[in-house]
Amino acid sequence: MSERRERVRRRAPRTSLALVGVLALAGLLFAVNSQVSREHESRYADGLAGLVAEETELVRQLTADAEALRTEVDDLTDRLDEDHVPDAVTVGSASAAGRTPVTGPGLTVTLDDAPADSPQPPGVHPDDLVVHQQDIEAVVNALWAGGAEAMAIQGQRIVTTSAIRCVGNVLLLHGQVYSPPYTISAIGEPEVLRAALDASPAVAVYREWAGAVGLGWSVQLPPRLDLPAHEGGTELRYARVPDGVDVFADVEPAALDPLAGGR
Repeated sequence: MSERRERVRRRAPRTSLALVGVLALAGLLFAVNSQVSREHESRYADGLAGLVAEETELVRQLTADAEALRTEVDDLTDRLDEDHVPDAVTVGSASAAGRTPVTGPGLTVTLDDAPADSPQPPGVHPDDLVVHQQDIEAVVNALWAGGAEAMAIQGQRIVTTSAIRCVGNVLLLHGQVYSPPYTISAIGEPEVLRAALDASPAVAVYREWAGAVGLGWSVQLPPRLDLPAHEGGTELRYARVPDGVDVFADVEPAALDPLAGGR
C-alpha cells in the first residue's frame, strides 16, 4: 500500500507539470494569433488608405495632363483661327457645353449639415442632420428649370456629363471629394432663379427640414459671378451590342410582339 502511495505521489507532480505546460502553450498560441490578427487588420487599413491616396493622386495627374492638352489645343486653335471671328452660335454652343468661362449676374445657394451638438426634436436620426445627394440635385434641377445659363458646384463647372454622388456626408464630383458646406452657383436672372427655388417642391422639403433640425440654407445674390470652364471630358459613353451578337436569338417571336397573346 505504501509503495502504491509513493507512485501516486511521484506521478502527481508530473501531471501538474504537463497541465501547466499545456496551458502555457495555449496562452502562447492565443497571443500569437491575436498579434497576427492585429497586424493583418493594420495592413488592411493601411492598404485601403494607400489605395485611396493612389487613386486621388492618379486623378490629380490625369487632371493636370488634361489641362495641359487643353491649353495646347487652345493655342493651336487660336493660331488656326486668328483671322476668323466666331459667330454667335459657336460662342453660345461653347458656353452651353461648359468649354469656356462664363461671367454674369446670378445667385449662390449654400447647403450645410446641422451642427452636431444642436438640440434636436424627438425622433430625429443622425441621417436627418446631413445634406444628401437628392438635396443638391433638387437645387440644381430647380436652377436649371429657372433658366440658369451656367452652373458650378464647389467651383467646378457642371456639364451634361457631370454626376453628383454623395457617400455619407461627402460629395464626389469629377473625381474630387468635397465636404460640406456645399456652394452651388448659377448664372442667370437672379430673381427668376430665386423664384424657381421657391417654386420647387423638392427644395421646399429641404428648407422645411432645415428649419426643423438646423440644416444650413442660404441664398446670396452677388453682383457678378465668374464660373470656370469645365476641365474634364464631355464625350458621352454608351453601351452597344458587340458585332456578331444577336440579342434576340433566344427570344420567342411572341415575346417580341406586344399584341401577341392578348391582354
